[in-house]
Order: sequence, then structure tokens, then C-alpha cells
Amino acid sequence: MTTLQSYIAGRWLGTQAAQPLRSAVNGRPVASTHAEAIDFGEALDHARRVGLPALMALDFQQRAERLKALAKYLAAQKETLYAIAAHTGATRTDSWIDIEGGAGTLAAYAGIGTNELPSGNLVHEGPAFPLGKKGGFAGTHILVPRGGVAVHVNAFNFPVWGLLEKFAPSFLAGMPCIGKPATATSFVTEALMRLITQSGILPEGSLQLVIGSTGDLLDRLLEPDVVTFTGSADTAAKLRVHPNLVARAIPFNAEADSLNCAILAPDVTPEDEEFDLFVKEVAREMTIKAGQKCTAIRRAIVPRRHLDAVAERLRARLAKTVIGDPAREDVRMGALASHAQQADVAARVATLLQGAELVYGERDGFAPLGDGVAEGAFFAPTLLLSRDPLAHDAAHDVEAFGPVSTLMPYEGIDEALALAARGRGSLVGTLVTRDPAVAAKAIPAAAAWHGRLLVLDREAAAESTGHGSPLPQLKHGGPGRAGGGEELGGLRAVKHYLQRAAVQGSPTMLAAIAREHVRGAAVRESEVHPFRRHFEDLQIGDSLLTHRRTVGEADIVAFGGISGDYFYMHFDEVAARQSPFGKRIAHGYFVLSAAAGLFVSPSPGPVLANYGLDTLRFVKPVGIGDTIRARLTCKRKIDRNRRDASGQGQGVVAWDVEVTNQDGELVASYDILTLVAKKPETTT
Repeated sequence: MTTLQSYIAGRWLGTQAAQPLRSAVNGRPVASTHAEAIDFGEALDHARRVGLPALMALDFQQRAERLKALAKYLAAQKETLYAIAAHTGATRTDSWIDIEGGAGTLAAYAGIGTNELPSGNLVHEGPAFPLGKKGGFAGTHILVPRGGVAVHVNAFNFPVWGLLEKFAPSFLAGMPCIGKPATATSFVTEALMRLITQSGILPEGSLQLVIGSTGDLLDRLLEPDVVTFTGSADTAAKLRVHPNLVARAIPFNAEADSLNCAILAPDVTPEDEEFDLFVKEVAREMTIKAGQKCTAIRRAIVPRRHLDAVAERLRARLAKTVIGDPAREDVRMGALASHAQQADVAARVATLLQGAELVYGERDGFAPLGDGVAEGAFFAPTLLLSRDPLAHDAAHDVEAFGPVSTLMPYEGIDEALALAARGRGSLVGTLVTRDPAVAAKAIPAAAAWHGRLLVLDREAAAESTGHGSPLPQLKHGGPGRAGGGEELGGLRAVKHYLQRAAVQGSPTMLAAIAREHVRGAAVRESEVHPFRRHFEDLQIGDSLLTHRRTVGEADIVAFGGISGDYFYMHFDEVAARQSPFGKRIAHGYFVLSAAAGLFVSPSPGPVLANYGLDTLRFVKPVGIGDTIRARLTCKRKIDRNRRDASGQGQGVVAWDVEVTNQDGELVASYDILTLVAKKPETTT
């Protein structure tokens, strides 16, 4: 039997066996935790002294490249993890969510880093705004790495994804991590960590692994550190008030199990496609990972008049679920993750049955398939019915963390929403409806008690990722019982690990700090057009003030003919005079085009392509006879550390454009995004 090891301070720790861990499928020993105590002072020192400088030697873009490389590496090594994960009772479909979902989350955050974060290690949350009347004093916000360590405590149900979905944004933000998986399935996380260390992709000290107890780790944390937790609401409540976390105001983020619900709206009938979608979603959430998901549907809320029909179809679908050893190709649901979990679910079902009745369960032919499964941690899909859910609290308070769900009838959508809120905060809820008016009424009310909401109908069903699937781009977390925290959500998760600060000063100073041009800051003009400079030679603040152009009636007529835009404000003298502008005005997009004609350098050069505009605003109308000019300023540079197919290096440059009239008044404002070539590499 293998003794699992922790990865602490750059070495594997543990040779003496301690707690045995049994296969959830057949009860045989798989591995054991190690008996050696971890020196968490050493672990934190290693993270601060080795990991943090190594991460700060890279910038956002470079760390994103490491995440991308790690995602590819783990995807190539996935079969190693699949083989080990089978001992958790997970089918291949279950493990796909965990293993390939974990690698996919790394890839998603690599893309977020590449596309949404700058070069360097500072994010400017602009725009800056004036704080004085003369333009010499302004304010803005910046985000910088916290300079601390992230401690991630994870649940047993996702030993791969659980570690990686927390690690990805914290690594991107420049925080070294210490990950602590739940003991029951830690043999999978240890195998993952061995693959990560073997890859050599991550800087040393950026990720450490704890097998077993966290000991005095939380006692040793400092103000710049962060703690995140996934698990039971009870444990989250205890950790939240840990004396050291409270005394040092250390950020604590909890994602806790919750009594999530699915509501079948009153407009759906048994003849509708949506009715079967509801039944399918509830049954799937009961059986995927044997119901061991913090997002699983625990309460199925249905119109009272359709209660019998829903129960009948759910019984029929659950009866077709083949349960047993995940190694068998015909098995669709495996075991619970541990024998302790099996006992816990049984005890909680017994509590629920005090106020409910059994619709489907062990009595209905439960017989897991496979050799040795009698010693496994299997549990029958269990469907309960609470006929008076407003009068019984257990179904809204007690969560059986397994293949268990409770049917609840309601009268009217308001009562359904009241039942949903009885969960006191949930990670996710689903509304199955055909009627947009029902969704428009129900979702805003449900949003106060849910972190994520899925509206499911036949149109969405073809591409829906399902009730229980957190996505990297969307927030994961919920209010109240669900922990009150947030994970994932794209760039939001990265910002959780950064420190926000307000900065005040002159525009010139703010531009220097933010590494981004701020309106009103000093600019540099030269005889060399900014578009003629390679990426390396461009500096923030390089600027061009163009020559002037007077707009004539012929310009408006010609642009209308080319574009097909004959809006009255451009062509009807009488109507335009009666408008708020009091005169005919030029097309906004003509002003945009004319400005480009003023500042574009036409001959081939380092600027390779224009691929978009941001923050476009038409501030003031341009009339016939007005004279415009443009100021083009290098606003922001992002070095993505990549080359095109020909080997040409390139980066992204954002240009600030201000178009003004003859009175110096701003008429249009926007950012242009361009791809700019680097200098050709020379060979010696």
C-alpha cells in the first residue's frame, strides 16, 4: 500500500503510514496518509522566500503562458489520473468533469490572462477622472499582487478540478499557493501534484501540497495572505472565525454545500418538451458523481397538479440507471467517495424521512454490479417527497450529500419562490419554463438567494452545460448557507487575489504609475510617426497631433452615398434645424473615418492590423464648416510573447484617440487596438 506524501518546500515528505484510505468500489486499501508532521513555518517561508520572487519575476502574460503549457501537459497525462480516480467510485463521465474540467479551467484562465491582463504586474482600473477644475489633479484605481500566500482548502468530491480552479487565478495573480485536499480522495490530488512537479512548468514554490491536517497553518498566516475553502457550511462557519484570520483581517472565501433547487414553472405541462428536460436534469444531478456535487439538485419544486406525473417519470428514469463498479462499461453511477460518506448520507436520509416519504430508493431493486462491490460505498438513488414543504423544515435544512433529492409541490409561482428561498442561500437554481414572462418575474426574485441561475427551455437545452456545472467564465458561489463567497467568474477571480488601491496625483504621475497614458498627462511628439515605430521602440505617451480638416457638405453627401445612411440629421435641412442640434451634422462614423485619414501612416510598416475599437463615444456634433483634428497617443502596450507563422514577433498596442473641433472641444473619443511588429531578430 502506497504512503501518500506532501510536497513541502521543494521536496516530498512522508514515509510512515498513518490513516488508511480504502477504495470506494471494493473497500480494499488504496493508500495511506503519512504520519510525519509538516513544518508549516517552513512551508510558508518557502512560499514567501522562493515562490513569491519566482512568480514576480514573471508578468501576467508570462504566467498565462505557463498555465497554458500546464493545461496541455495534464491533458496529455489524463489517463494516469483516470485510472487512479476510479477508486473514488467515479465513472469516467464523473472523472471527465474533474480531470478534463480541471485542465480546461487552466486553459480558460490562460486565455483570460492573455486577452484581459496587461504586461507587467499592475492592472489599471481606469479610466482616471479629474479631481480638480484645471486638470492638474486626478484619481484612478490600480490592482497589484498582494505579496502573500494563498491557502486553498478543498472538498473530497473534485480532487483535481478543486485544486486547479483555485490555483489558476491565484497563480495568474502572482500568489504562491498551498493546497490542502480532503483526505478521503487525496490520493488523486497527490497523483496530480506529481504530474505537475514532473512537468517542470511551474516555478518552484508556486504550489505546495498538504496531505492530512493543516495543523497550525492558519495560525501562521499574515495580513497579505488569503484563505479559500470549499466544503460543508458548518466547517466554513468555524474557519471564518479563526482567531488569526479575524485578528489580521485575512480575506476568507467560502464556497459551501447548499440545498440547491430546480423549479418546474406552472406554464409547463406533461406534454411539453420542457417537462422531460426537468425530469432529466433532476435525475442527472442525482446520479452524476453519485450526487456528490455542491451544486446538485436537492429540492425539486413542482406544481402540485403535476406532482404524480413528475414522480412517475423520475422513478422510471432512475430505475434505468445501472449502478456498480465504474470499470464496467454498462455502469452509469458509481459509489460514494468513502464508507464514511456512505454512513453520513444514510443518517441524513433517515432524518429527512421523518418529514417525508420514500418515492424511490434501495427497496426498488438496488443491486450494484461488479466484483467485490458488497464492500464498496454504494448508495441507492433516493427520491423523497415532502407533501407539505412549507410546514417541514428538514428538507430545507438537512443535506444528504449523495444521490438524494426531495420532491416538493407548490401552488403558484410565488410559493415556489418562497420554497426556493427556504434554503437560506444556494449556489445554483434552475427554472424550467416556456414563458419568458415567467422567467422575467421569477429570476430577479430568485437571484437574491442564488449565486447562479439556469433558465432551461428547449432552445437552450441543445447547448446547455447543465444545472450543476460551474464554468470558468461565470461566478461560482452563493449567499447565506452557500458561504457568501465567489470563485471563478473570469477576471473577477484573479482580482480576488490582487490588492486594489486608489491613487491620486497629476495625470503625468498617474500615467507613469499605471504604465498607461492618462488624458492630460505629458506626451512626447517627434518627427517619427508613432505608426513607424516597432513595438520595442514605442513608449507610453508617444503622440501625434494631426493636421486639420474642414468638413464640407460634399463630405456628408459622399459618405451617405457610400454607407447608405440618409438619416434626416445629415440630409434634411428643415428637420435638422428643428432638432436639438439646430443644424445638419456629419455622420459620427464619417468623423471616425476622417480622423483615421488624418492620423494613419499609409505605407507598410510595423503596424500590422487594426482589430477593434474600445470606449467609442461621440461627444459633440460636427457640423458643416467645422474643422477637426486628432491626437493619437500610445496608451498601453501588451507583450504577448508570441510570434506569427513566419516567426515575426509582435505585441498589442492600444492608442488613445481624441478628435477635437476648431474650438478645441472634444467631439469623439476612443481607443484603437493594433497589432504591432517587433524588430526582426538578427543572427550572428
